[in-house]
Amino acid sequence: MFKAIRIGILLLVLLVVSLSSWLTQARSTDWNNSLWVKVYPINADGSAASTGYIAGLEVDEFVDIEDFIAREAAKYGRDLPRPVRMELGETVHAQPPELGSAPAVREIMLWSLKMRWWASRITSDQDEVPPDVRIFVRYHEPASERRLENSVGMQKGMVGVVNAFAGRRHAAINNVIIAHEFLHTLGASDKYEPTSGLPSFPAGYAEPGRAPLLPQRYAEIMGGRIAVSEVDAMIPQSLGYVMIGPETAAEIRLGAPQAPAE
Repeated sequence: MFKAIRIGILLLVLLVVSLSSWLTQARSTDWNNSLWVKVYPINADGSAASTGYIAGLEVDEFVDIEDFIAREAAKYGRDLPRPVRMELGETVHAQPPELGSAPAVREIMLWSLKMRWWASRITSDQDEVPPDVRIFVRYHEPASERRLENSVGMQKGMVGVVNAFAGRRHAAINNVIIAHEFLHTLGASDKYEPTSGLPSFPAGYAEPGRAPLLPQRYAEIMGGRIAVSEVDAMIPQSLGYVMIGPETAAEIRLGAPQAPAE
């Protein structure tokens, strides 16, 4: 009897958590109210450069993300003046759970659970009211010239981890990556080839109907890069060179592009 009661309680808790998660995700893409996206800086390499950069961070550093989402949302008929509200959290002095280079499905599932628990626990002291989306930005010293780990965004838990370089000249590109991972938390999928990193055609192209097709002028946000030839693509230098394509818009429930007024 005790075992049955315990299982029943666990199932009820699981049902409540699942329902809460579903409601949160549904609300996040109804585009009726501003989404609260909070950035938490982390010194990833312990360098003095990263420490100094984080100390000087202000929320204005991320305003381009607000402007990008507002601009693209307007193209899809959403008239919310500020669909995303960026905020800057306090520095987090701990590193998120690590995921191996070639994890199995079970390891990924376990890491996802650990990541969601860690994100909630590590920000509890500074967030009396939890934000809609948490983005942890791990800053590295630019002079290291190291290849950064892949960034990640999770729809379950609505948490992202971004690996970025510290420095004003990297801020615009950092915002491109943050926006990409943010849209992952809303349900957007990658639209590039995993082996080559090249944007997938047509969904990963900002202008798939352009003639001539190449070079493209912009990047589709989930395609990640601007296709300049069949074998080459470049990273957009800012969100001014990035668009949200129709497939991504459908995934995050923005809708269909609006026809221009006659």
